[in-house]
Amino acid sequence: MATVIKVNVHDLDSQFFNQLGRKISDDTEVEIRIPDSGSPVELFSNEDFWGIIEMLDFEKDAPDEIVATTVRKLAEMPVMNIYLFADKLSEKLFELDTRLMADAYLKNEGDDYLSVDDFLYVRCGVVALGKDFFQKILLNPAELSENFSFEDLLTIADRAYELKTGRRFDYFPVKNYETYSNKDAWK
Repeated sequence: MATVIKVNVHDLDSQFFNQLGRKISDDTEVEIRIPDSGSPVELFSNEDFWGIIEMLDFEKDAPDEIVATTVRKLAEMPVMNIYLFADKLSEKLFELDTRLMADAYLKNEGDDYLSVDDFLYVRCGVVALGKDFFQKILLNPAELSENFSFEDLLTIADRAYELKTGRRFDYFPVKNYETYSNKDAWK
Protein backbone atom coordinates (compact mmCIF):
# COMPACT_ATOMS: atom_id res chain seq x y z
CA MET A 1 0.00 0.00 0.00
CA ALA A 2 1.29 3.45 -0.94
CA THR A 3 1.61 6.18 1.64
CA VAL A 4 0.17 9.56 0.66
CA ILE A 5 1.62 12.67 2.26
CA LYS A 6 -0.02 16.03 1.57
CA VAL A 7 2.31 18.93 2.23
CA ASN A 8 1.93 22.63 1.59
CA VAL A 9 4.46 23.75 -1.01
CA HIS A 10 5.88 26.30 1.46
CA ASP A 11 6.80 23.47 3.83
CA LEU A 12 8.93 21.69 1.23
CA ASP A 13 12.51 22.43 2.07
CA SER A 14 15.77 20.52 2.38
CA GLN A 15 14.97 19.58 5.99
CA PHE A 16 11.69 17.95 4.92
CA PHE A 17 13.43 15.91 2.22
CA ASN A 18 16.35 14.98 4.49
CA GLN A 19 13.96 13.67 7.14
CA LEU A 20 11.92 11.80 4.55
CA GLY A 21 15.09 10.31 3.07
CA ARG A 22 16.13 8.92 6.47
CA LYS A 23 12.76 7.22 6.92
CA ILE A 24 12.52 5.41 3.58
CA SER A 25 14.88 3.06 1.78
CA ASP A 26 17.32 4.36 -0.84
CA ASP A 27 15.55 2.59 -3.71
CA THR A 28 12.12 4.08 -2.90
CA GLU A 29 10.68 6.34 -5.58
CA VAL A 30 8.68 9.38 -4.50
CA GLU A 31 6.10 10.90 -6.83
CA ILE A 32 5.15 14.55 -6.47
CA ARG A 33 1.83 15.56 -7.99
CA ILE A 34 0.91 19.16 -8.56
CA PRO A 35 -2.87 19.57 -8.71
CA ASP A 36 -4.24 21.39 -11.75
CA SER A 37 -4.69 24.95 -10.58
CA GLY A 38 -6.04 26.34 -13.84
CA SER A 39 -2.75 27.88 -14.91
CA PRO A 40 -0.01 25.54 -16.09
CA VAL A 41 3.06 25.19 -13.92
CA GLU A 42 6.15 24.82 -16.06
CA LEU A 43 9.04 23.80 -13.86
CA PHE A 44 11.50 23.45 -16.75
CA SER A 45 10.55 25.55 -19.76
CA ASN A 46 11.35 25.13 -23.42
CA GLU A 47 13.73 28.07 -23.00
CA ASP A 48 15.49 26.18 -20.19
CA PHE A 49 15.77 23.14 -22.45
CA TRP A 50 17.15 25.07 -25.43
CA GLY A 51 19.55 26.94 -23.13
CA ILE A 52 21.07 23.59 -22.16
CA ILE A 53 21.20 22.45 -25.79
CA GLU A 54 23.02 25.67 -26.79
CA MET A 55 25.90 24.64 -24.52
CA LEU A 56 26.86 21.79 -26.84
CA ASP A 57 30.36 22.63 -28.03
CA PHE A 58 30.73 21.49 -31.63
CA GLU A 59 34.19 23.09 -31.76
CA LYS A 60 35.34 19.95 -29.92
CA ASP A 61 36.04 16.72 -31.78
CA ALA A 62 35.02 13.89 -29.45
CA PRO A 63 31.34 13.44 -28.55
CA ASP A 64 32.24 13.25 -24.83
CA GLU A 65 33.90 16.66 -25.09
CA ILE A 66 31.01 18.13 -27.09
CA VAL A 67 28.50 17.29 -24.32
CA ALA A 68 30.81 17.87 -21.32
CA THR A 69 29.74 21.46 -20.55
CA THR A 70 26.10 20.58 -21.12
CA VAL A 71 26.31 17.62 -18.74
CA ARG A 72 28.03 19.69 -16.04
CA LYS A 73 25.48 22.52 -16.31
CA LEU A 74 22.53 20.13 -16.09
CA ALA A 75 24.17 18.34 -13.12
CA GLU A 76 24.42 21.68 -11.28
CA MET A 77 20.63 22.02 -11.42
CA PRO A 78 18.13 20.26 -9.15
CA VAL A 79 17.68 16.56 -9.94
CA MET A 80 14.13 17.32 -10.99
CA ASN A 81 15.51 19.34 -13.92
CA ILE A 82 17.44 16.32 -15.18
CA TYR A 83 14.18 14.37 -15.36
CA LEU A 84 12.42 17.29 -17.00
CA PHE A 85 15.26 17.71 -19.52
CA ALA A 86 14.87 14.03 -20.44
CA ASP A 87 11.11 14.58 -20.85
CA LYS A 88 11.58 17.66 -23.07
CA LEU A 89 14.14 15.82 -25.20
CA SER A 90 11.76 12.89 -25.62
CA GLU A 91 9.00 15.28 -26.71
CA LYS A 92 11.23 16.93 -29.33
CA LEU A 93 12.41 13.60 -30.74
CA PHE A 94 8.82 12.34 -30.80
CA GLU A 95 7.72 15.42 -32.76
CA LEU A 96 10.38 14.70 -35.38
CA ASP A 97 9.37 11.04 -35.69
CA THR A 98 7.24 11.48 -38.81
CA ARG A 99 6.88 9.89 -42.22
CA LEU A 100 7.75 13.25 -43.86
CA MET A 101 10.95 13.50 -41.83
CA ALA A 102 11.85 9.91 -42.69
CA ASP A 103 11.23 10.58 -46.38
CA ALA A 104 13.57 13.59 -46.25
CA TYR A 105 16.17 11.47 -44.45
CA LEU A 106 15.91 8.65 -47.01
CA LYS A 107 16.16 11.12 -49.90
CA ASN A 108 19.49 12.32 -48.49
CA GLU A 109 20.63 8.75 -47.95
CA GLY A 110 19.74 7.76 -51.51
CA ASP A 111 18.31 4.54 -50.13
CA ASP A 112 14.92 3.01 -49.45
CA TYR A 113 15.95 1.26 -46.23
CA LEU A 114 15.11 3.15 -43.03
CA SER A 115 17.43 2.21 -40.19
CA VAL A 116 15.41 2.98 -37.06
CA ASP A 117 18.58 3.71 -35.07
CA ASP A 118 20.17 5.92 -37.72
CA PHE A 119 16.91 7.85 -38.14
CA LEU A 120 16.74 8.40 -34.36
CA TYR A 121 20.33 9.68 -34.31
CA VAL A 122 19.61 12.08 -37.19
CA ARG A 123 16.61 13.40 -35.22
CA CYS A 124 19.02 13.86 -32.30
CA GLY A 125 21.22 15.87 -34.67
CA VAL A 126 18.29 18.12 -35.56
CA VAL A 127 17.67 18.86 -31.87
CA ALA A 128 21.39 19.28 -31.13
CA LEU A 129 21.67 22.01 -33.78
CA GLY A 130 19.35 24.19 -31.72
CA LYS A 131 15.89 25.66 -31.48
CA ASP A 132 15.88 27.60 -34.76
CA PHE A 133 17.07 24.61 -36.79
CA PHE A 134 14.64 22.29 -34.98
CA GLN A 135 11.68 24.58 -35.73
CA LYS A 136 12.74 25.05 -39.36
CA ILE A 137 12.95 21.28 -39.94
CA LEU A 138 9.79 20.58 -37.96
CA LEU A 139 7.84 23.01 -40.16
CA ASN A 140 9.44 21.82 -43.39
CA PRO A 141 11.09 18.38 -43.16
CA ALA A 142 12.14 18.58 -46.82
CA GLU A 143 14.75 21.16 -45.74
CA LEU A 144 16.70 18.42 -43.99
CA SER A 145 19.58 18.74 -46.46
CA GLU A 146 22.21 16.94 -44.42
CA ASN A 147 22.07 13.89 -42.24
CA PHE A 148 23.91 15.19 -39.19
CA SER A 149 23.79 12.43 -36.61
CA PHE A 150 24.38 12.98 -32.88
CA GLU A 151 23.61 9.89 -30.81
CA ASP A 152 25.34 11.31 -27.73
CA LEU A 153 22.44 13.72 -27.20
CA LEU A 154 20.64 10.72 -25.68
CA THR A 155 23.30 10.40 -22.96
CA ILE A 156 23.18 13.92 -21.51
CA ALA A 157 20.51 13.29 -18.84
CA ASP A 158 22.09 9.94 -17.90
CA ARG A 159 25.55 11.47 -17.48
CA ALA A 160 24.23 14.50 -15.58
CA TYR A 161 22.25 12.34 -13.18
CA GLU A 162 25.21 10.04 -12.54
CA LEU A 163 27.53 13.03 -12.04
CA LYS A 164 25.10 14.59 -9.57
CA THR A 165 24.00 11.50 -7.63
CA GLY A 166 26.59 8.81 -8.26
CA ARG A 167 23.75 6.51 -9.32
CA ARG A 168 22.54 5.19 -12.66
CA PHE A 169 19.69 7.12 -14.32
CA ASP A 170 16.86 4.61 -14.53
CA TYR A 171 14.08 6.65 -16.10
CA PHE A 172 11.69 6.34 -19.02
CA PRO A 173 10.68 9.79 -20.30
CA VAL A 174 7.07 10.79 -20.94
CA LYS A 175 7.27 10.17 -24.70
CA ASN A 176 8.66 7.16 -26.47
CA TYR A 177 11.06 8.62 -29.02
CA GLU A 178 11.99 5.40 -30.80
CA THR A 179 11.34 5.41 -34.52
CA TYR A 180 7.67 4.73 -35.43
CA SER A 181 6.42 5.67 -31.94
CA ASN A 182 4.58 8.76 -33.19
CA LYS A 183 1.89 6.58 -34.78
CA ASP A 184 -0.34 9.45 -35.95
CA ALA A 185 2.55 11.02 -37.87
CA TRP A 186 3.30 7.75 -39.68
CA LYS A 187 -0.23 7.26 -41.09
